[in-house]
Amino acid sequence: MRVEQRQVKDQPLTVIIEYPEYDHTVDNLIKKIKNMSISFTGKTEGKTVSIDISDIYYIENVERKIFLYSRKDVYRYDGNMTDIDNAVIDTDLVRISRTCFMNVSHLREIMQIKNSHLEAVMDNGEKLIVSRKYLKDIKKIFRRKML
Repeated sequence: MRVEQRQVKDQPLTVIIEYPEYDHTVDNLIKKIKNMSISFTGKTEGKTVSIDISDIYYIENVERKIFLYSRKDVYRYDGNMTDIDNAVIDTDLVRISRTCFMNVSHLREIMQIKNSHLEAVMDNGEKLIVSRKYLKDIKKIFRRKML
């Protein structure tokens, strides 16, 4: 792989990807580049901040309040789960239960636990439960990630 870069004044950031054959590596690269432009607005300690999707480990709905979890911080999100569902199509954020989305780019391992559920371990040590309804999708994503 060859990486080139150049500064072009008065032009927007442009990424051109040239490849001999379209494969999962190219597809993953395109998704990661697209993910860079997605962010959510969260609140913490009286401040409103923008959080890039790549910094989010998981999103959880707790008692009708939505929280965005990063490596160290937790932010309150004022939207709803439908807003998130629509915003994260074709990103690394995937639904793992009715109340939770997980960022698979921060996924370290998955393991089978009781009642046909999976436990997802994030690279910061957080553990999330994947419900049965979403098992097949998560296993497929994890296999693809390990290629």
